[in-house]
Amino acid sequence: MSLPHQTTVGAVALTVSDLERSLAYYQNNLGLALQRRENGTAWLGAWQSDAKHRPFLILTEQPGARHPGRATGLYHFAILTPSRLALAKTLRQLAETKTPVSGFADHGVSEAIYLSDPDENGIEIYRDRPRGEWPFENGKLQMVSDPLDLEGILSELQGKDEPWTGLHPDTVLGHMHIHVANLPEAVQFYRDVVGFDLMQYFGNSAGFLSAGGYHHHLGVNTWNGVGAHPPPPGSVGLRWYTIILPNQEELDRVADRLKTSGTPIEERAEGLFFRDPSQNGVILTA
Repeated sequence: MSLPHQTTVGAVALTVSDLERSLAYYQNNLGLALQRRENGTAWLGAWQSDAKHRPFLILTEQPGARHPGRATGLYHFAILTPSRLALAKTLRQLAETKTPVSGFADHGVSEAIYLSDPDENGIEIYRDRPRGEWPFENGKLQMVSDPLDLEGILSELQGKDEPWTGLHPDTVLGHMHIHVANLPEAVQFYRDVVGFDLMQYFGNSAGFLSAGGYHHHLGVNTWNGVGAHPPPPGSVGLRWYTIILPNQEELDRVADRLKTSGTPIEERAEGLFFRDPSQNGVILTA
């Protein structure tokens, strides 16, 4: 029933109100590379497009789109850098470009920087600690939110004065974190229907789920209010995010569980599209 350990999250698609403004931010401040652009949509990744470095951020312009306020949808998408040094280089770039940052945290499993794009779409940029260093208590993962050792991260840069060339090529989308209307319902759906394992509850308002023992591929929370409504039409924010399964057989298994649960599925060019109980869009692909 559990998803295989090779499962990952893939590209996230967002609506933005001004594509030029967003591209300037993501390329100049965060170091993403524009891989493709057509008809008001842009595909960005950590490197120029090839078979290995697939885009992980898709931006579609909707002029006049507004922030939805306290709705379900995106809390943040999380960009995973491959090392502490790579995170330090990004931190230095954010400082040099005077990019506003909303917070920092040491989660025990990772070190994270939080910020928002010009449309207030939430972003996390982080690096993972080795799994052997993750905090467990009685065999259960215990993620925390402690102050981040900024000096320690920046010390990685000593003796390394290479000019900024953008995100490290091995940077990927590490996890998604979304607002939901009902926490037990969301956890039940992503665990019992999609097949993620529940790793940890954070109080009674958030849950973290993953495949293969990762700390989380997906966070769900009710921080915008229990019973929050989906974003109204014309909102910036989440269009869909992608769950990548290792093969067609696993994809068929999840699709069967979705159908059995009564979840409508739509075939799209990107993969199988469905909505979770809070109407967050998801693409399933292999």
